[in-house]
Amino acid sequence: MIRWSAIAASLLAASTLFVGCTSSSAPTASGAAPAGGAAPAAGQKVRIGVSIPSATHGWTAGVNWWAEQTKALYPDAEITIVTSDSPSKQVSDIEAMLAKGVDGMVILATESAAITPVAKTAKERGVYVVSVDRGFTEPVADIFLEGDNIGFGRVAAEFMSKKLNGNGKVIALQGLPSTVNTDRLNGFKEAIKGTPGIQIVAEPEGGWNRDQAYKAVQTLLPKHADLAAVWAADDDMALGVEQALKEANRTNVWIVGGGGMKDVVKKVMDKDAMFPATVTYSPNMIASGIHMAVSALRDGNIEKKRGYLPRHMRISVDLVTPENAQQFYFADSIY
Repeated sequence: MIRWSAIAASLLAASTLFVGCTSSSAPTASGAAPAGGAAPAAGQKVRIGVSIPSATHGWTAGVNWWAEQTKALYPDAEITIVTSDSPSKQVSDIEAMLAKGVDGMVILATESAAITPVAKTAKERGVYVVSVDRGFTEPVADIFLEGDNIGFGRVAAEFMSKKLNGNGKVIALQGLPSTVNTDRLNGFKEAIKGTPGIQIVAEPEGGWNRDQAYKAVQTLLPKHADLAAVWAADDDMALGVEQALKEANRTNVWIVGGGGMKDVVKKVMDKDAMFPATVTYSPNMIASGIHMAVSALRDGNIEKKRGYLPRHMRISVDLVTPENAQQFYFADSIY
């Protein structure tokens, strides 16, 4: 996890240097395709459209903040940032940017399946496409940059299995339909299979949203008096779960979230019994996506550059516990 004040240093590094990342040249269903985009005309600024979800919760607020900070680093590029509160709005926003004319698009999808067709249209028109976090359902992107979401779920499951001594009932919250949600849930469930004594009693949708997670768990609590723990899969959802548990006086149930929200990391650091751990997943990945798009397009020669750039990058995650939480707590961060 990088300090919020360190954005300039992290983005001015070489485009192939990412601490904590692994890369793969093989395209995946949610990742990269080998075809390329277009370069701006001589003497013109490179035009980058950035399409991201609205700041409906802490993590996406962090994404928005990082995008705006990154834009300021590139006065020699024309970067347009548009936020969308729904898949239909995001499709319309991307279509509008394509009509206006862009050389590249950096897209963090609201929902993977819904945004794939318009991303494919962009690619077919010669636009350089960078997908961040929530990949597409077809190999559309020139570069796909994601967190290790399978590892995100696996790390949480391994911690929970150990803390429960191999036995207990848990709820597994889901986010919005996307490759992120699918990978996190699959990683969690696959790891849980190794501990037959752990039973997942429900998999409700929390929508990466605090209020929605609160309502989902509040409804389930009366049905599961012997619930031991909740995997929230997101720190915003974890705070909603906390509220539901406290209101129901179920303070013996604990939570593992994820995302690295400073409020949750602080709870872990302070040894809050309800928050024994969380998992990192920094929103600064949008900054890396913008940086890669500008680097690829700014000076032309895209086809030549292609051989020097990874097509799929995965950022590793860390388990945050009271023993190491200080490393991941930044009081001045927006998230």
